[in-house]
Amino acid sequence: MENNKEAIFAVGKQSVKLPMPIYIRASASVVGEKEGKGPLGEYFDMIGDDELFGCTNWEEAESTLQKEAVTLAMGKAGISKEDVRYLLAGDLLGQTIATSFGLKEFEVPLFGLYGACSTCGETISLGSMILGGGFAKNVVCVTSSHFASAEKEFRFPMEYGGQRPPCATRTVTGGGAFVLSTEKGSNPKALITGVTTGKIVDMGVKDSFNMGCSMAPAAADVIAANLRDFQRDPGDYDKIITGDLGEVGQKALFSLMEQRGFDITKNHMDCGMEIFDKGQKGTLSGGSGCGCAATVLSAYILKKLEEGEYKRILFVPTGALLNKTSFNEGQTVPGIAHAVILESCSTPL
Repeated sequence: MENNKEAIFAVGKQSVKLPMPIYIRASASVVGEKEGKGPLGEYFDMIGDDELFGCTNWEEAESTLQKEAVTLAMGKAGISKEDVRYLLAGDLLGQTIATSFGLKEFEVPLFGLYGACSTCGETISLGSMILGGGFAKNVVCVTSSHFASAEKEFRFPMEYGGQRPPCATRTVTGGGAFVLSTEKGSNPKALITGVTTGKIVDMGVKDSFNMGCSMAPAAADVIAANLRDFQRDPGDYDKIITGDLGEVGQKALFSLMEQRGFDITKNHMDCGMEIFDKGQKGTLSGGSGCGCAATVLSAYILKKLEEGEYKRILFVPTGALLNKTSFNEGQTVPGIAHAVILESCSTPL
């Protein structure tokens, strides 16, 4: 019996076809002032006018991003914390402290996850599989990042004022939350129909500022795996959307996909290139961080799916697996990416 189930739902080497409809029933996005002034500003649910969000330190501010996003998403879905079986959440800080301090008041069973900036894809993937396995009716997935807390965690204290090269990306101050459910509700945003789990890919990049090039190989690997496992071409997706490669990483991705025999130049989008205007000071190659893909998915991409403009997309958050210790020891920057297939509820394929 179990082997038959695996044969039906395990697709190819890395993918899963979900056994029942899994809905993104509602979502919410909370961002900082700079993100709110970018091209997607009108779509976000909440924009802070204070980067500390009324808190006393950067880490507490990031916890607030998660708490507010989850509260808003549950309110939109018309559910309470008693209706949520599991929280799946993560951030970029040591021991995921933005998550633990931000979500403790909900008193809901928690899976704390870390996939660097790919964590949004990881939480949604695992949440979908939990629902598909019949272990819950509702789960909430949430991720966050904060520019100042990330700079402090991975590079230098803000007071240092270090300069960053043009290939660098700016960590997005933002949190995105998603209510996943086996129940459609009154106005579902999208269907989750499949998942492709990524592998760690290390091409030897050592420049911690050039995260786009460290993550692009992992993105190419999981996109190619998804196309192979589901026997699809890039054109079968209205958009293939990466998380935060930025301008430099996008060029690397195009080259790596071309080497695999795929052309995604016509339907590729990168959340990090969408969230900021090129003229915004300090954004350089684009946006990054757990909050980048999460907020763009919640505020903008799901709207396109809900309206039927996109019928099927491949959502591919990307992550750079480094910290201060590995960098100071001269280690490389491995990458990872996770792919989620999202389809429109209004015009399903």
